[in-house]
Parts: sequence; C-alpha cells; structure tokens
Amino acid sequence: MNRKLIMKVQGAIVLVEAAAMLPALILSLVYGDGDTVAMLESIGLTALIGLLMWFCSPRQHKSHLRLKEGFIIVAGGWLLLSLCGAFPFLFSHTYPRFEDAFFESVSGFTTTGASVLNDFEGVPRGVMFWRVTTHWVGGMGVLVLTLALLPKLTGRTSHLVLAESPGPSLSKLVPQTGKSAKILYRLYIALTLAEFVSLLLCGVSPYDAAVHSLATAGTGGFSNYGASVAAFDSVAVEMVISLFMFLFGVNFALYYRFLIGAKFKEFFRDEEFRVYLIIALVFIALLTFFNFSFYQNVGTSLRYSIFELTSTMSTTGFVTADFTKWPAASQMIIILAMWIGSCAGSTAGGIKVIRFTMLCKLSRRSVRAASQPRKVEVVRIDGRAVEESILTQVSLFAVMYFAIVLLGAFLLSLGGKYDVLTHLTASLTCVSNVGPGFGAVGPVSNFSGYGPWEKIVGSFLMLFGRLELLPMLILISRFSAPHKN
Repeated sequence: MNRKLIMKVQGAIVLVEAAAMLPALILSLVYGDGDTVAMLESIGLTALIGLLMWFCSPRQHKSHLRLKEGFIIVAGGWLLLSLCGAFPFLFSHTYPRFEDAFFESVSGFTTTGASVLNDFEGVPRGVMFWRVTTHWVGGMGVLVLTLALLPKLTGRTSHLVLAESPGPSLSKLVPQTGKSAKILYRLYIALTLAEFVSLLLCGVSPYDAAVHSLATAGTGGFSNYGASVAAFDSVAVEMVISLFMFLFGVNFALYYRFLIGAKFKEFFRDEEFRVYLIIALVFIALLTFFNFSFYQNVGTSLRYSIFELTSTMSTTGFVTADFTKWPAASQMIIILAMWIGSCAGSTAGGIKVIRFTMLCKLSRRSVRAASQPRKVEVVRIDGRAVEESILTQVSLFAVMYFAIVLLGAFLLSLGGKYDVLTHLTASLTCVSNVGPGFGAVGPVSNFSGYGPWEKIVGSFLMLFGRLELLPMLILISRFSAPHKN
C-alpha cells in the first residue's frame, strides 16, 4: 500500500477545498456579518493540513496508483473533506457541537441536503454561502474537480474517477481522464450559470439566485430560507428550478455528445434517459391525480407535484409542500422516487435509473426462464448486450443498498427516539442523498431532533450513499485488517 501517494492525493483534495472557501470569504467581507475571522481561520487551517500532507508525498516519477488505493483515497479523502468542511461552521459558532457541524458538512458535500439548522436568519451570509458551496463542489465530485485542476496528479487517474463516479460503469468523454474532468466541469459551470441567469430574470436577488443555483447544480437542496423554495411563492421560480433539477439528473455525457455535434434526438436514443423521462412524467401524472383530492384544483396539484417529484427524483431535496400530508399513494410514489434517483453520470443520488432498468430486465428474464428454462435471453441496454458480470454487480449492489438502509434504520433506532417510519425514511434519504424524509425528519422538519449518535450514523450513511458503498466498505475492511497489503 503506497501510503505516501495516498496522502499526497488527499492533500491535494484538501488544498482544493481551501481554495473553494475563498468565495465565501469574499462574501463575508462584502456583507460584514462577522464571519470573516472564522472563514480566514478555516482557510488557513485547511490549507495547512493540505500542505503538510502534500509535502509528505513521493516524487512524481515514483507515483503508481492501484485500484484498491483509488478506493481508499476516495473514501478517506471524502472523510477528510467533510472534517475540514466543518471548520467554518464550528469557528463561526453556527453549529457549536462537533456532530452538528460534521453532519452539515457531510450532508453538503454528499449533496444530501439533510440539515440540523433551525435558525436560518442568524447564519452569516459568508458561512451560508460556504454551506451551499459544499453542494456544488461535491455534486460533480471533488476528485473530478481535483483532476481538472491537477491532471498530472498521479498515474492511473481513471481509478480515482472510477471509485467516485456514480453508476455501474465509468464513461470517459475523451481518452485522457484529466481532459474529461475539465469538460465535465465546463458543462457543470455552464448549466449553473444558465440557472443563475434564469432566476435573475424571475426577479430573484443575485445572492439568492447564486445560492439556489449552486444547490440545484449539486442536486443538494440547501437553501438560505427555512421554508426552502416555498419562501419565494413564485410559480416561475419553481418551474425554473424544477427544470434544472431534472437537467442536472441527466448523464453529462449526453450533453457532451450534443455539444460535439450530435442531434437532439440523441438524448432519446439513450435508453436510460428515456426511462428517466418516462418515470418522471408518469409519476407526475399520478401525483397530480392522487393529489387532486388534497388541493381541489388541477393546476395547483400539478404545480406542487412537478416540483416535489423532480426535487425527490433528482435527490435535490428542495421543498414547496409538505408531502407527508399528501394521500398515502402519493407518499409511496415519493419514497419510490427517492430509491430510484436519476441517471448515472449525473450529480444526483439514488440507486440510479440505469440500475433500476437492468434490475427490471433481469427480473423479467428470470420470470421467463422459469417457464422456458432452455431459452437463452440476453439483457440489452441501448441494443447492446450487458455482460453477466455487470448484471451480477448490479444485483449485489441492490442487495447491499437495501441492507445498508435497514442497518442504518436499526442503528438510528438505538437512540430511542421517534418511530419506525422516521428511522426507515431517515436512513433511506441519507443513503439516497435526498434530504427530507417522513415523520420527524419530514420536509417541514429536519434532523436536529436526533442525538449525537444518530447524527454520526446519518453522516456515515450519507457517505456510503454518495460513494455508492464500495469505497467505504473497502476503507472499513482496511482498518479492520491493517496487517494486510
């Protein structure tokens, strides 16, 4: 195990994080809310940790990265990222307790959007902007950002992206991983700016537009208002944010193909996108129908159904309505959307539409095989046969996903608070990186009622979900067997 190389890459991650704090520092100086010292201390300490780790690194020509080391770098790097990300919250006394600051930092970087914050008015705007910046940095992936800035950080950089990227397979846009990272971030920035301008045209202030654009881009859901997007009470704002939540749930590789000359119909040739669009439309139609009895108006029912479905399925977590008061059928659709999520290669969470599609086709094949045991049927995606090894991986992932959700619910229940529904949906929303759940962690509540134990458990559940289980499991196995190389 090349420990020095691992430390070098993780040091680079921390240095990138320190640089990402600079916009929040600038805003703290502009608004003068008293958080400038806290931001300076956070940047200084984060940069110091990064530099110390960087200078413990080997020479570049001795660098060699194996796949297992890539997984350990990613899991350990995200833990370190979350710890340093908590500094502004602690130093500004916004979150006086460590578990609260750590939970909020993890929730930000994993783009979960679950919060323990109650006093939104008392948070300095610089710290609040850092809170939402964690979404934007974590959305596309901090390793992707690091490789975009430092493409020659180490050899075999594809291992890093593979360990961090969502979905069952790695899709390169161009042969070089560093160039792929730059392309991804250019697309990411362009879409973020497009939403920012759109919100400005809707009459939203520049600060509010920036906060909600960054949160939407990372599909995170942190808002600077306790009422979330409902605070705007604007159909135009809701529809703009709904549109971009859907767009950020699309595989970014499709946007790249479109930019290099592919026609618009290329989107509809992609099976995952078609399924994603169909599920969204069907769920919105069902929600509108079921919610008609609640709102007594088709237009109002459609308005809130569109927003809450796109918010949940993209795992953003913005809210404009308390869906825990909706009919039971509507609540079940919301829970299903939490589990499915959006496309692989996007900034969203969940099990991913591509895995859901494979599981459906695999289940259909198993049913047919029961009546026609001699018939050999191949599972195809986009007309191409899917390797059996990938289907096995997807099946195992689904089993482990549910196992982690159930284990998480059990661990949360050990605190002795709340009911089964709260614990189950709290665990599911953490692993799926959605944000709000049901019961005591519903859309008009948050995780502040949980104790220190539950907040630490929730933090690790969010990390498991964002890194799609394997990196965290490998890191844990490494610590449980330190004598093995």
